[in-house]
Amino acid sequence: MTGPLPAPGLSALLYGSTPPGVYDLPPTDTPARVLALAADADWRAAPLRLDGVTDKAAFLDRCAADLDFPDWFGRNWDALADCLMDLSWWREGSKVRGSLLIAVDWDAFRKAAPEAARTAQAIFDEAVDYWADSESPLTVLLA
Repeated sequence: MTGPLPAPGLSALLYGSTPPGVYDLPPTDTPARVLALAADADWRAAPLRLDGVTDKAAFLDRCAADLDFPDWFGRNWDALADCLMDLSWWREGSKVRGSLLIAVDWDAFRKAAPEAARTAQAIFDEAVDYWADSESPLTVLLA
């Protein structure tokens, strides 16, 4: 389940005192600032730009493009879960402290495609839980 990022905020998340999760991006932060802070903290981060995305197919297409999913991505919910639970395609060749996905314009997508957004968020929750106890957790920020 999503909720606000607990105080003290993003720095605590990136340096390990706040657990990984699916959180709302604090209104005082911007995706660009988050990406910069994540890079400084040795996190692999990427924006998922959802502007104009109004259905499942467009969401999955945007995931493939923005997150540079591997060729085997099947553009369905199971394939999304598979990609987020096997991040080897994203972490190739580098040791990172964590992975951060920023879903930009999430509210607009959620309003346009509520069922698809619920399913996507459930997959985000499962993937975050899967990676939570690893050396390199996954966090999703909904912006």
